[in-house]
Amino acid sequence: MKKILLVVFAVTAIICVSVLINKVVNQNQDIYVALNGNDQNTGTKLKPFRTLKKAASVARAGTTVLIREGIYNEKLVVQHSGTKAKPITFKAYKKEKVVLSGKDLKDIEGDTALVAIHNKNYVTINGLTIQDVSTHLADETVIGMYVTGSSKHIKLVNNHVQRIETYAENGNAHGIAIYGTGTMQDINIFSNTLEDLKLGSSESLVLNGNIEGFKVENNIVRRNDNIGIDMIGYEGTSDDKKRDYVRNGIVKNNQVYDISSYGNPAYGEDYSAAGIYVDGGKNITIEENTIYKSDIGIEATSEHAEKYADYINIINNLVYDNFYTGISIGGYDEERGGTINSTISHNILYRNDTKGLHGGQPLLQHDTRNNVIEKNIITAGPSRIFIANYFTTNQGNKLQENVFHKEKGESGIWIWVEEEYTSFPSFKEASKSDEKSSYLDPKYQNTDTYDFKLKKDSPAKIIIE
Repeated sequence: MKKILLVVFAVTAIICVSVLINKVVNQNQDIYVALNGNDQNTGTKLKPFRTLKKAASVARAGTTVLIREGIYNEKLVVQHSGTKAKPITFKAYKKEKVVLSGKDLKDIEGDTALVAIHNKNYVTINGLTIQDVSTHLADETVIGMYVTGSSKHIKLVNNHVQRIETYAENGNAHGIAIYGTGTMQDINIFSNTLEDLKLGSSESLVLNGNIEGFKVENNIVRRNDNIGIDMIGYEGTSDDKKRDYVRNGIVKNNQVYDISSYGNPAYGEDYSAAGIYVDGGKNITIEENTIYKSDIGIEATSEHAEKYADYINIINNLVYDNFYTGISIGGYDEERGGTINSTISHNILYRNDTKGLHGGQPLLQHDTRNNVIEKNIITAGPSRIFIANYFTTNQGNKLQENVFHKEKGESGIWIWVEEEYTSFPSFKEASKSDEKSSYLDPKYQNTDTYDFKLKKDSPAKIIIE
């Protein structure tokens, strides 16, 4: 009889705690997690939960999970969706430093992510530090933050992702990975820092598959050994082959630097990593970004034959001191796809091709059609190549109102459809550039400090404005 009573009391106590937790969540909309908490608590500020797992299990629409400072050696797996009026938010309490560490995670085959969102809607992750996930397995992909399935209305804001690393020769790792295996919509990635990542064949921040509508803004991406920001299509990520590409989004005001595949075991001594890359996306705007000291500043193409980067607008970006080239369009060989119906406009391309790899400032490769390159200011790098175009598969591309920087004592080289020109008038005639395209000194304020504002008497103002 005593045993039965004890069981009844225990069950009653559990039910009471559960009711109280639900009451707290429903009334206050805030629940707390702290290292000195207990998962048997009610989740209030004075009686916080101990684990993220517990908080995620009870967080419903309208809940904000406030996480107190400290190192949490566990994953955050989002278990429920919010609504438009009542999203679910996981955030650091009052900007306290909250660290999710993967140091205790062992090598496991498959995908290993510290933050995971699968088929969830209206979820925000704000102000967390995600770090120290590594693997030596070629068939394990380690990821800082991972959004998959048909997730919609997701915000990743003010997070710090660092030291996500693969040591396998053919390994893969991501800082932030958004994989639209289903139909994914409204993905927002704002003001995050992604740094010191060892990525193998993968990317720092990637959107891949069936993704409709996104914003990637105000992020810092640096010191990583492969691509910085990537929008990918046609890799078979989505079951819907007709919509297996990223589209209708913007990449704006990001700082991307020190991005290079050189020394990455997957690439050896190749300088092939783009700071910002569109690989088979459509209707994407890349604007007001700063990219420097990377292999390629900005690249737009498709790695899949007969597929394209289509309607890509690359505008008002500052691209300088990159190792291979500033802005690249078209496939790197004739077995790739290309770039069509796109615009490269109002960019400053300054002294790229610093490794002397003959990539020039803009680089036009295989299968570039009906693109417009206009109103850019272009300064040659050490190779003295302004434009590099070693392919004959160009059709309907327009060069107009560009300013090529004429420097004292320095001659320039233009390569167009495999022909080299050292005379600007000859290049203009061959490329059918318009009358306003010019070879002159744009008169920057101070290139020593990378101040590329134009002086009042700049002759370039009339051309590009």
